[in-house]
Amino acid sequence: MLTVRMNDVAARALGPSVAGAMIPPGELAPMLREILREGVVRRGDVLLFAGYSGWAGEPPGRFPDLTGWECFVSSFHLEDVVPVEVGSTADEEPVISEEDQALLLRHGLSFGLEVVRLVNELDEPVPVRCIIGTNTTNGTFRFHRARPGEAWHTADLDAYSHGWSVQKLIVVDSGPASLGDTP
Repeated sequence: MLTVRMNDVAARALGPSVAGAMIPPGELAPMLREILREGVVRRGDVLLFAGYSGWAGEPPGRFPDLTGWECFVSSFHLEDVVPVEVGSTADEEPVISEEDQALLLRHGLSFGLEVVRLVNELDEPVPVRCIIGTNTTNGTFRFHRARPGEAWHTADLDAYSHGWSVQKLIVVDSGPASLGDTP
């Protein structure tokens, strides 16, 4: 089962139709297409991009669980690979416009669906979760094998919509219907 969830601020940024927010795989940013060409592999109990070179050591490393390790290893800044304008404040803090944050979300969502496809094509597919987030300073993508009792984010995605750093958040899950019970 494929499930796409997002918080209210991400839904507003993408507009009324998630399908309309999709970017065809061939139109993703070139660096995203390159990561997809390299693929996703399963190494023991963890998933990672095939281009991973081992810089983080063996899982779970310094992380309390495998999910934390996978999210660390798979995480990258979308603004580094998607052509958006990143300005800066007088204090040198990065600034990304609402329009460019929406573009990062669109690329991240479409990329996440392709990561799900790659995991589902593995010899032994496993449940997977992709997490895409943007705010005024950056956008991130990360993914992990979905495991009961382990999570990178809280179940209430709208909890990221308030406070000093409003985060537009999309979560793409692929796995059994019960997967939604894990945050």
